Order: sequence, then structure tokens, then C-alpha cells
Amino acid sequence: MADKKMLFNKEVAEKKLHRMSLEIAEQLTGDQSPLVILGIEKNGVVIAKKIASFLQPYLKMPARLANISLNKQKPGEVKINADIDFNGVNIIITDDVTNSGRTLLYACKPLLSYHPKSIRTLVLVERMHRHFSMRPDFVGLSVATTLQDHIQVEVEEEDISGAYLL
Repeated sequence: MADKKMLFNKEVAEKKLHRMSLEIAEQLTGDQSPLVILGIEKNGVVIAKKIASFLQPYLKMPARLANISLNKQKPGEVKINADIDFNGVNIIITDDVTNSGRTLLYACKPLLSYHPKSIRTLVLVERMHRHFSMRPDFVGLSVATTLQDHIQVEVEEEDISGAYLL
């Protein structure tokens, strides 16, 4: 494998996730609608759990968590692992890295038959090679890369251990 260049470590990842949760709390201030956080499997689920735990002190009701599963290389079928009525709720879709915006766009697909109050997106690392008009609402780190570069977010158990440029 090529040499890895660390973008940030576990401690910095925690700070970025905490900052983004504060941004979400600020946007939701005074909003009584339920919140659903959808994590795109696998790393997006870890991020969703972290965001929910950081948000809890600021919310009047607990955030509901669910997983989205899809093939990131060839998205087609998109599944949500919970039976949730998304009408009138605030939704945050989380993922580890955004490249073209395709995964975030397809993650919205099962929500099209509902009328949510809002849909926002959150990524830990944003690359700026958008081919789809999906821009994350909450970003931990924006990185200018070449199309040949790869960004890897590593997870150990239920924590983000770091992000690397390959």
C-alpha cells in the first residue's frame, strides 16, 4: 500500500464531530420536530452514533438512529434498517468521506416518498470533486486532492481512529 499521510488523529476527529454536533444543535434550537440521524454503512454509522451522543445534552428528545445500506460504487437499491415515518422530521445523513456527492444523493432516494421537515448531510472529510450537486451541510475537514488520491477514515471499535490521504 502507498504511504499514508495522516490528515487527523482520534482526538482531532472527536473535536470535529463535537463541533459539527454543536452546529446542528444551533440550527435546531427551538425546533420541536423529531430528529433522525441516518448513518451510511459502515463508517457513517459510527459517525451517526457519535453525533447523536454529542447532541443529546442539547436536545429535548433523543435522536433516533438508523443505518442506510447501499453499494457506494454502483448505488441502486438503498435500504434503511428501521421502519420510520420520516414525515415532519429533521433528518441528518452521515458518511465518512464525500467524493463526487453520488452516495449522499442516492442515500436520499428512500426519503423521496415522505415529506420530511429537513434533510441535511454531514461528512467527516469532504473532497472537492463533485459530479453531483450534493454539498454536505456539515463538514469536519475539506481537502483539495487529485482524482488519483484516496482518503481513508479508519475506525477502531466505535471510534474514528484517524483519517489518511493515500
